[in-house]
Amino acid sequence: MAVEVKEVVTRRDLKKYVKFPFQLYRNNKYWAPPFIRDELKNLDPKVNPAFEYCRAKNWLAYKDGKIAGRITAIINDKVIEKWKVKKARFDWVDFIDDHEVSRALFRVGEDWARENGMEFIEGPMGFTDLDDEGMLIEGFEEQGTYPMIYNYPYYPEHLEKLGYVKEVDWLEFEVKVPDSIPDKVSRINDLIMKRSGFRLLDAKKPKDFKPYIPAFWDIIEEAYDDIFGSIPLTERQKNYYTKQYFDFIVPEYSKFILNEKDEVVAAGIALPNLTEALRKSNGHLFPFGVFYMLYALKHPKKLDFYLIGVRKKYQGSGVISIMMNEINKNAIKAGIESCETAGELEDNKAVQDMWKHYEYRQHKRRRCFIKTL
Repeated sequence: MAVEVKEVVTRRDLKKYVKFPFQLYRNNKYWAPPFIRDELKNLDPKVNPAFEYCRAKNWLAYKDGKIAGRITAIINDKVIEKWKVKKARFDWVDFIDDHEVSRALFRVGEDWARENGMEFIEGPMGFTDLDDEGMLIEGFEEQGTYPMIYNYPYYPEHLEKLGYVKEVDWLEFEVKVPDSIPDKVSRINDLIMKRSGFRLLDAKKPKDFKPYIPAFWDIIEEAYDDIFGSIPLTERQKNYYTKQYFDFIVPEYSKFILNEKDEVVAAGIALPNLTEALRKSNGHLFPFGVFYMLYALKHPKKLDFYLIGVRKKYQGSGVISIMMNEINKNAIKAGIESCETAGELEDNKAVQDMWKHYEYRQHKRRRCFIKTL
């Protein structure tokens, strides 16, 4: 039977769209499921503020009467305006190992992009660079994490056959938590703090971060301004992402550094790894998912880094070393063995140099593909 691709129009179809990966990966031990509620929100124009400047369409592919794939195509006017390139994006892409299915899905997304005047299509890339991005091309037998995409090894093979090529790669690292903080490192950090006038935000609860959250987003915007695919966030988006990140923040593993004027100069957010909790909840926060999440947050086995940002004038001042050591102190105390980084652009040597003082391994690589339309 031929493949049929249908646009997602109704709420019922959107739920099918969001739940398809749960069927596709149900026997895969590496996949970390998302929360269904969050996925529905991200794709809802009435909820996600990105739709103020984005257009998007979702499609489902059917074969033999069963859902066989999905794809979202996005046109982000802010990306086009900032980067001066007429590029569409694709994301939320999943499909069975069937070239007829993947070809039909990408054809409909490419046609829509072309009809709207786009000259290229790239992905996986979400509405902003704070959404999931990058298709896994190495590390298929490594544990998936909440903030990153997991996919089967056949995905990139399908894209290459469809004419997609590499645009950029991100690397991910697993960094071992040291057994102890060397006295020399502690002395150097204390000296940096004393000479610079820096101090750590004394946060005991998530609410202690609240007065500094606007400054946090200013830092992220400044630090990531020239990073591939980045765009400035609206105030509504900052509020939207604040709920995603700061509702679950754990002060022991997230650090803000302030200067003498009480201004945030650097910030780093890490969270306990939530993969096991996500598996147990099977995409549902209620009734039991919230308890699995709370347990994972209070009894961490691993950490996941989400965001690290430093104001440009303070880059190279040692603030990252200070943040890392404070997080390490608490990780050692909690018996945490390792931390996994988010994706780092392969040419971002400044970030990768952070790990040279630790025992680490580069265990995953993911790719943004691009195709000329």
